[in-house]
Amino acid sequence: MEWYTPPKVSGVSMKAVEPYSRTIRFGDFEVDLRAGELRKHGVRIRLQDQPLKILTTLVERAGDVVSREEFRQALWPADTFVDFDHGLSAAVNKLREALCDSADHPRYVETIPRRGYRFIAEVDGFAAPPTVAEPQARPAPPPRTKALLRPALLAGSGLLGVAVVLVGLNVGGWRERLLLRPANAHVQSIAVLPLENLSGDPSQEYFADGMTEELTTDLGKIGALRVISRTSTMRYKGNKKPLPEIARELNVDAIVEGTVARSGSRLHITANLIQASPERHLWAESYEGEVADALAVQGEIAQAVGRKIGLNITEKERELLTVRQPVNSAAQDLYMEGRFVWHLAENAEASQKAVNYFQKAIDMDPSFAKAYAALASVYSVWIPGMAQGPRDRMPKAREFAMKALALDNTIAESHGTLGMIDLFYDWNWSAAEEEYKQTIALNPNYFWVHSWHARGLVARGQTEQAVAEAQRVIGLSPSPLNWDYPIWVFVLARREDLARERSEQLLRVAPQWTWAHFSAAHVYELQGDSEKAAHESLKADELFGAEPRKIAQLKEAFAKSGAQGYWRRTLENYKETAKSNYVEPVLVAEACARIGDKECTFEWLEKGFEERDDLMINLKVEPVLDSLHSDPRFQDLVRRVGIPQ
Repeated sequence: MEWYTPPKVSGVSMKAVEPYSRTIRFGDFEVDLRAGELRKHGVRIRLQDQPLKILTTLVERAGDVVSREEFRQALWPADTFVDFDHGLSAAVNKLREALCDSADHPRYVETIPRRGYRFIAEVDGFAAPPTVAEPQARPAPPPRTKALLRPALLAGSGLLGVAVVLVGLNVGGWRERLLLRPANAHVQSIAVLPLENLSGDPSQEYFADGMTEELTTDLGKIGALRVISRTSTMRYKGNKKPLPEIARELNVDAIVEGTVARSGSRLHITANLIQASPERHLWAESYEGEVADALAVQGEIAQAVGRKIGLNITEKERELLTVRQPVNSAAQDLYMEGRFVWHLAENAEASQKAVNYFQKAIDMDPSFAKAYAALASVYSVWIPGMAQGPRDRMPKAREFAMKALALDNTIAESHGTLGMIDLFYDWNWSAAEEEYKQTIALNPNYFWVHSWHARGLVARGQTEQAVAEAQRVIGLSPSPLNWDYPIWVFVLARREDLARERSEQLLRVAPQWTWAHFSAAHVYELQGDSEKAAHESLKADELFGAEPRKIAQLKEAFAKSGAQGYWRRTLENYKETAKSNYVEPVLVAEACARIGDKECTFEWLEKGFEERDDLMINLKVEPVLDSLHSDPRFQDLVRRVGIPQ
């Protein structure tokens, strides 16, 4: 850890901190200047960089008024672009929150109207230097050792002098290598917590979230590092849990946290790297520049984090983190707004809104590869309520993915999308495998590609490999809210033990989430409990927001005739919905199979074949269809879909 260097105020350096000066104490708190930490009763209090600097400035000048202008010069240099007044006030508020202080009745930080702030609590001062024990007398070395010792010491002092020069001049980056090298930082897994929006504008949340996603994606390109998915870390947005607790929940060695502030065309980002156990601050840096450079900055941060924890970033990975196409800043904004909407999309309307954002970004900057990649992703995913089926959506998805790769062939998302289209729509199993390999080579931590790969493996009967991939998905996305896909793979693999365990965890965490109950229904059906499976499916229908009339009919049917009644009514609802919107034909076929109507089942399976329903690849492993395997019509469907033997 580097020595703390006090900021300068009005061009004059503040009180110098001697090498032994480590801790300033007040009340129940202490500031460890060497570690850059605020602690209460020895427990670290999470505090962002700017509030911590403000606290350090105030306690070092306890009793004096530190003017707003002095803070501006010390912490917000002349070329800083953020709203200073708001930024300072927001940072002081965060400091007060950490100290449990009040602006109206301050115990620590007093506001001096129109002037600045003053620290009013009694400060103990600096800790005394540690006592060094007198070394015990040692036997004199033998004559030969004495003879060799002096030249060795002289050589050592010479090398030390060279090192001092190299560090001072930072020749070849020696300062970073010697002073900033990791001190046994055994970090092999990491999570990026949602970056905090310090712009003072809630409407800029999409930008902070977008920067979080970009940094997560860039770190994911480093093969030696396991990076937790954005979908798992976003649930900690605004969360006050201690970092070690978050790290334990996500099963990671370290956390990246930071802030994002933008004003006009200017951008300011801070990033901090904290090791979880033992908890210690490993690295911090600030980045300033143009908003248009936002995506490039994240690549710089990812490389800095990798270097700090001692990772061997390959030349290929370095290229992936530095090769960027120039981006129109307005198009970049539209792109990030589109991703913000897309991640929250739960219906067809929200999906279309995301499409509109991405299309506007492309219209503004036709060479913006990432916008094409995002557009391809949206078109490749069907959401209940969409009128368009695969034949309308998938060709568009392929077109936009190919366009993205023509502009930038290093976009893992587009290779993953092409692999999904190859598998789910074209049923081209070998082509899908090749795209997945390219995706993983570009971003080993892209958890969706592992999900799709797992499903392809289980569909073709490679059960153990499929289970391993599904387990890898869970490792990359530890939040149970992302386990519905792995649970489905476990069901198709007939791994009841794994499916049941993960399903129960998911239900405990999200008892009111639609897909948690769909997953539970799959598990109960695998166990042969059709009544409980139907009950969970009904609960999922209700949470999904189906029409009250249809829910009432389903409940009545279930109450009257159990699972058979529920599925007969569900079949009628599917047929009614199919008149105006796309309904996956295989879902209808499975409802037919559950009530024992074989002819109805094959009628809808044929429609699934014609519509290129992605569920067709599950024919051989879907438990609901087991009774059809001996039927020649079923075997013919398997052959036409081209499922490998």
